[in-house]
Amino acid sequence: MLCSEIRNLYNKGFRIFMCGMARGFDLAAGECVLSLREELPEVQLWCVIPFRGQERSFSEVDRERFLRLTQYADEVVVLLEKYQAGAYHHRNDYLVDNASAIIAYYNGSEGGTHYTLRRAAKRGLPVVNICLSRLNELFSGLK
Repeated sequence: MLCSEIRNLYNKGFRIFMCGMARGFDLAAGECVLSLREELPEVQLWCVIPFRGQERSFSEVDRERFLRLTQYADEVVVLLEKYQAGAYHHRNDYLVDNASAIIAYYNGSEGGTHYTLRRAAKRGLPVVNICLSRLNELFSGLK
């Protein structure tokens, strides 16, 4: 589903896909962009890292995923040289302020995704919520 949403946006003219580089959904989204390169030759991955060394707290597997994405990215943007309070909000602001659309996995909980989607709504950005799409897909099969 995630890769198909990236493909849909590509088919609408989007070429640059920014990744916030957080564990979970962000890393999976970046991996989808890389996996689509043969099929979508103009697709670009930009890794937006909130601070240098973010990956140090990741598990070994996620750290390897992180490093692979940065190795094959078209652009790597490091916003701060070291961690400081608000670093993740700063990263989220950068992503929204430089985006034309958002793909997210938002389950309704408070936190960074909630903050980011509120900011995107204020800017009038279109949002594709994979979580809602997946839930709708699951529940449509229950009819």
